[in-house]
Amino acid sequence: MPRYEFRCRACGETFELSRPMAEANEPAECPNGHDDTVKLLSTIGVSGLAQAPRPAGGGCCGGGCCA
Repeated sequence: MPRYEFRCRACGETFELSRPMAEANEPAECPNGHDDTVKLLSTIGVSGLAQAPRPAGGGCCGGGCCA
């Protein structure tokens, strides 16, 4: 089950909750009992960069025959 990080606007507490993806944007209560919380952006999903493999030579556009 995914874990989501939240921050309480009332007290500043940051906390995590495990919940189904279907409930990811549902309101969350902080451990101190406050209801004014916001879900934080996960850095795991946005931290990596993937690059597409470069085509190998052979064709006109990949073999270097174009000027």
